[in-house]
Amino acid sequence: LPAMDNDDLRRGRPTSHRVFGEAVAVLAGDALLTHAFGHLAAGAVPAEVALRMVSELARAAGTPGMIGGQVVDTAAPPPDADTVHYIHTRKTGALITCAVRLGAMAGGGSPGDLAALTGYGENLGLAFQIVDDILGEVGDPAKTGKPAGRDRDLAKVTYPAVFGLDASREEALRLLTAARAALAPFGERAAFLDGLAVFVGERDR
Repeated sequence: LPAMDNDDLRRGRPTSHRVFGEAVAVLAGDALLTHAFGHLAAGAVPAEVALRMVSELARAAGTPGMIGGQVVDTAAPPPDADTVHYIHTRKTGALITCAVRLGAMAGGGSPGDLAALTGYGENLGLAFQIVDDILGEVGDPAKTGKPAGRDRDLAKVTYPAVFGLDASREEALRLLTAARAALAPFGERAAFLDGLAVFVGERDR
């Protein structure tokens, strides 16, 4: 959105506010979030489970999670290790972790299943944002939708700004390896999630 990053592309496609205008983009986001809660409350799972899932999503999307991380990100504080970790684990990691946890909760997963998937989601979510930061520095502008180095020019809090590109690449690889290892208890049932981790490490947009 213009009030935030104002990018022309997102994941290789034109951003909503460029296609439909800022007002529709804001309203679409509101509608999708509202729809998510409505879907959880629609009765597909027992009421007790649905209540836990609604609470989980509220934490991940709200001030303890995505919104809280985004607020700090837009405030543009001086970059340091604690700040970049705070932002990235919330604005990106919280919802990714929530998504895999909700699937386990809906499917009747055990506490052990939830613990394993939490580890997967936390590692994958942070790795995803670190890769995003790296692409912001050295990615192809035709694919990322913004000039290389734009985050640096705007003094954004990113992993490369704090740790450098090489260390950021190493950390992303470490996190993705840990994410895939967390799936070991599920065997072939987790093939899709394992492939998602591979995709995150290889993506170019």
